Amino acid sequence: MEQTLVILKPSAISRGLVGDVITRFQRKGLIIAGIKMMQLDEAILREHYAHLVERPFFPTLLKSMMATPVIVMVLAGKDVVSVVRAMTGATNSRVAAPGTIRGDFGMSGQENIVHASDSPENAAIEVARFFLPTEVFGYNPITMPATYAPDEI
Repeated sequence: MEQTLVILKPSAISRGLVGDVITRFQRKGLIIAGIKMMQLDEAILREHYAHLVERPFFPTLLKSMMATPVIVMVLAGKDVVSVVRAMTGATNSRVAAPGTIRGDFGMSGQENIVHASDSPENAAIEVARFFLPTEVFGYNPITMPATYAPDEI
């Protein structure tokens, strides 16, 4: 099964949305392969957002992402990267479609509830950045036959 990284950002933590967001992923049929709470620091954020370091809004992004601890998760499932991206919606929550996580819970481009890997290649890099191999578990929940057709597992 493909894996992806999801970060429940300080905006989700502060607003008490953790359970709502995780429930959406589980109801979709995605597998939580790893989950933990951690406090992000500037070093890991500079690595994670290296493509944004030179942007003028980066100092604000740093402050935002260090405001509270975050919850990092590894989700697994068939085509999980694209499934999670569709579920999270557009980066700017004000234009994210209703029914998406950002569309239902957000009003900001920065305080947008979640981060989700944008490709299987980046997902592998991001999972390794936040999780040790011993913190990610491969298992098939008992619900698998009700979630996937036999040729999809």
